[in-house]
Formats: sequence, C-alpha cells, structure tokens
Amino acid sequence: MLGTDRQPAPELAGITLAGDEFVLAETEAERTLVYFFAPWCTYCALSSGNLNRLHRFRGDQGLRVVTVVLDWESLSEVRDYVEKHELNVPVLLGDAAIARAWKVSAFPTYYVLDKDHGIAARDIGYSTQLGLLWRSR
Repeated sequence: MLGTDRQPAPELAGITLAGDEFVLAETEAERTLVYFFAPWCTYCALSSGNLNRLHRFRGDQGLRVVTVVLDWESLSEVRDYVEKHELNVPVLLGDAAIARAWKVSAFPTYYVLDKDHGIAARDIGYSTQLGLLWRSR
C-alpha cells in the first residue's frame, strides 16, 4: 500500500459507470475517500451499505466518496453489483494501471485523502461504518 505520510495520491481519472468524466485532481473536498472494490468480492459487498451511510452522513460535511471498480469483466457485471447493493456514490471504471499506481493488491482497499489530495489514512478489508467514519475524519 501507499504510505500515509501525506504523500500526494497518484493520478486518478477516467469515466464513471454513469458516463461522467472523473478527475481526482479537480475534486475539492476537505476529505476524499477512494474505495477500490471488485464486483465478485464478498467483503466489498458487505461494505457497500457502510459506504452509502457514510456518504449520507458525511457528504454534506466535506467528505467526497468515490469508488473504483477493479478486476471486472463487463459493464453489466458492474451495473448489477451497483444495483444489487444500491451503491449511491460515483463508480469509476478502473483498470490494471490504476491498481498498480495505487498499489491495490486485495479488496476492498481504501485511502482517505486530505484537501490537498495527500494520503492521510488507508486500510484493506472490511470496515464498519464507524471505522470508515473514524478514518475519514
């Protein structure tokens, strides 16, 4: 994983599942949670509700939540996952280059970035809503 010494986060840009362009460098928020998942990942599925609640609870308090799907085979697979888990945050369509740049080797992996996009926190695996809330403060 990348270090948490406020080093600048790698570039992150691409198209979301909704067809919108996403560029991390253009994100203006006090904190940004970048959450990497795979549609086949059981722990990712269990975390989806926690992400939704975090977004509802902290979204108006300066926290931007963006998810990045990796290790996916088709758009329909990603859409099915998003619908099944009622994911209500942007889903960036990621690839192997993004996984390498962000050193994602397991799912879920997430990073919390400060307002300057420096890495403030990170973790791998399932996290409760309280855990996500604590790390994103």
